[in-house]
Amino acid sequence: MKYRVLVVEDNLANRELLCDWLEVQSFEVTSAENLKQGFDALDSHPPHVVLLDIQLGSEDGLSLAKRIREEPTMRHIPVIAVTAHAMVTEQERVIQAGCNACISKPVDFKLLSQQLDRWLDHVANPEARP
Repeated sequence: MKYRVLVVEDNLANRELLCDWLEVQSFEVTSAENLKQGFDALDSHPPHVVLLDIQLGSEDGLSLAKRIREEPTMRHIPVIAVTAHAMVTEQERVIQAGCNACISKPVDFKLLSQQLDRWLDHVANPEARP
């Protein structure tokens, strides 16, 4: 199965780096540079997992995570926050807002791979969902 990943990241270099790495790892990738594009991508081509920058310029990326958690047909989609805010209190806020995991920038691709494996296993095996 080829998993679909939605990357929501406003920084072009970061977005391209994530997308390129994901494509090399054989994921089907859709990207968005702002919340509107992220919401549109969710509606038109729901992903198996979302990589979400929580600070999208002046927009709060966590509103996308909140929408996913409130929508019954989407609430199972794992959301992995990718953030420059590495403080523990910020990571706790991100998890409480509906993200399943939080990865600090610059992205450690080994850690990202582990998180993708963990959360996509829950997508493939619904009975294993936490």
